[in-house]
Amino acid sequence: MSTESARVSHLEPYLHRSEPAPTLLKMLIGVQLAGIREDKGLSQEQAARKVGFSAAKLSRIEAGKSRRPPQESDVRALLELYGCDGHEASVLVQLLQRAGEPGWWQRYDKRLMPEWFDRLVGLQEAAATIRTFEIQYVPGLLQTAAYTRAVVERGLPTAPSREVQRRVELRMRRRDLLDRSDAPQLWAVMDESVLLRVLGSREVMREQLLHLAEMARRPHVTLQIVPLDVTRASAPAIPVTYLRFSGAELPDVVYLEHIRSATFLEDRDETEEYRLTLDRLGDEALSPRESLARLRETLDRHYPAS
Repeated sequence: MSTESARVSHLEPYLHRSEPAPTLLKMLIGVQLAGIREDKGLSQEQAARKVGFSAAKLSRIEAGKSRRPPQESDVRALLELYGCDGHEASVLVQLLQRAGEPGWWQRYDKRLMPEWFDRLVGLQEAAATIRTFEIQYVPGLLQTAAYTRAVVERGLPTAPSREVQRRVELRMRRRDLLDRSDAPQLWAVMDESVLLRVLGSREVMREQLLHLAEMARRPHVTLQIVPLDVTRASAPAIPVTYLRFSGAELPDVVYLEHIRSATFLEDRDETEEYRLTLDRLGDEALSPRESLARLRETLDRHYPAS
């Protein structure tokens, strides 16, 4: 196998995924193009100038963060500049074409799926590991439909019933990734106050906690609770989602959600700081076994069967 073919051999399995995973593919294409450019000893400015791009445009292509994939003609121009062989170029162009296929979540109205949320869902669909910390609500991937409805109605009290229903449907569809044969590892840490904050009704909360207990028994789901009596927990002030991907060339991503926007961090120094914070939280929280016991105690004490 030639050096060029070896460079893309690890990408070929992505051509046969049942879901196109456009967010992941855009990132992989960008990383691959950047790596080839660097192997050729070209800076972004030099490569961009040779194909008639601005450096900013090439930077966007290599970052793979745009909502739409790059134009095929632009990618082909770069592949020609770098002297890629036919097989390597063919794999990258096929990946680009798959990146143009919409993910299931991109079929929702943009009101429900703004660009920053589109990116989060796409990253979660592609992640090998998802770590999350929540201080107010049950993590979205572990919510029941009734609990989600209560969260939506609390956050959007004037939203019409049709919009509320669509948001609930979207959350439930996102949850399906935990049922896949290649489901990511989910490690969720939540503050104990989440279990005590009644949303919807006590019946809704009982159903939600029962669902948490059921999910916590899955081998790819780890659930930990930070008890109320831990006064020095290393908890950040906002929810945190940390995403890791199977491709070693892809950076870890930290997602920080705000009221009407979000921040994505990819700089290694920044993501490492959040990884260490989540590690400390895991140490300070109850163990998974203790957390499951705390869930059951809370059910019996606060949400007994009627």
